[in-house]
Amino acid sequence: MQKCPEVTTIEGKHKMFLDGRVVIVTGAAGGFGQVICSSFLEAGAKVVAIDISNEVLEVIEKQNSTFRKEALITKAVDVSDYFQCQTAVHEAADYFDGVDILINNAGLGMGSVRRDHHIKLVSIDELTPDIWNRMIGVNLTGPWNMTKSSIKYLRRSEKARIINVTTSFFTMLRGKFHPYGPSKSGFEAMSAGHAAEFKDDGITVNVVVPGGPADTPMVPQGAGWERDQLVKPIMMTYPILWLCSDEAGLITGNRYIAGHWDPNKSVSENRKKTESEIAWPSLAQDPVWPGGKPS
Repeated sequence: MQKCPEVTTIEGKHKMFLDGRVVIVTGAAGGFGQVICSSFLEAGAKVVAIDISNEVLEVIEKQNSTFRKEALITKAVDVSDYFQCQTAVHEAADYFDGVDILINNAGLGMGSVRRDHHIKLVSIDELTPDIWNRMIGVNLTGPWNMTKSSIKYLRRSEKARIINVTTSFFTMLRGKFHPYGPSKSGFEAMSAGHAAEFKDDGITVNVVVPGGPADTPMVPQGAGWERDQLVKPIMMTYPILWLCSDEAGLITGNRYIAGHWDPNKSVSENRKKTESEIAWPSLAQDPVWPGGKPS
């Protein structure tokens, strides 16, 4: 079981404590999802672990068996189905009396098209409408479904957070990396819009990315890299848990490259190294707009 990460702040190194906060994690059985769930549980949170089937969720239950009754529930949900998301969030909020944090981590990678996609990139000739629609459904529509289903509960929380896991801009723009790249770029843009929309509700929205290929099943064996050169899943938990802490209560509209986060350095040092604004704000400063700029 993954221990709760220690984060160095100005006051020194300490563990993140999120006692009693209710966290929904999608893609919970995946490489990132497993360490995210365990780390939140270690931090004292109550976790709703969501993935595509009860079978894959068994790993979460086994890894965190000591938390099963009082702090962890699992739900089999296809996030591309709005009504499944709505039902799961409602049941979770009813069980734990609310929702405080939503981690939109679920995603389909290019391995769902072809396992050797890293060696031989996927051209448009191989793609079908079903492949396109399925990946867009999980990677873009899925987080919208979860956000839409959770928003009324998040508005009731005094410490509401949304953390979205997108990808590097290189991957978004890469040739022969569709539909993954476009689905994640759309998700990035949606994150920026939601950060602006929910700010007055007191809900922060931030993006966390690994920054490069990660040591998860999404990067298959034989992809051409040594596994110890890949970003470790635990790295995702450092910025994510910090963003959910009281210290980050006013931080919104940012993206963090987890692969650059150094747990031995202070949060302020890590912010300088890993933090930027969500999406492409520099490209949005000079629109051709009646009267100047939109309000």
